[in-house]
Amino acid sequence: MNLPANLKYSNDHEWLKMDGDVAYVGITAFAANELGDIVFLDITTVGETLEANEVFGTVEAVKTVSDLMLPVGGEVLEFNEALNDNPGIINNDPYNEGWIVKIKVTNPAEADALMDAAAYQAFIG
Repeated sequence: MNLPANLKYSNDHEWLKMDGDVAYVGITAFAANELGDIVFLDITTVGETLEANEVFGTVEAVKTVSDLMLPVGGEVLEFNEALNDNPGIINNDPYNEGWIVKIKVTNPAEADALMDAAAYQAFIG
């Protein structure tokens, strides 16, 4: 499984791409594969400030509905509107076009507690 080295990964299978004090958050290819075909996202937290590991929305797939957890604390700035029309983008391109939210990170040092690609690969086996 291809895991981009420039991302950080959480135990909840979200990824984080830092860009200064702004970050993009999505779910990993592993999570997307486990969920199956993604059919809907419910993100109602734009404009809210959340702590690390708080739910920022849900992802609905053919098999199940799962909570989405913010890997670091911050203000949810934007939802990837392209996912409204085509949530399957996450299944096809989870690390680029399939980002879910953009956040303004409260404490960038929190990202240091997340896994790098090698640690995440070991975590998922």
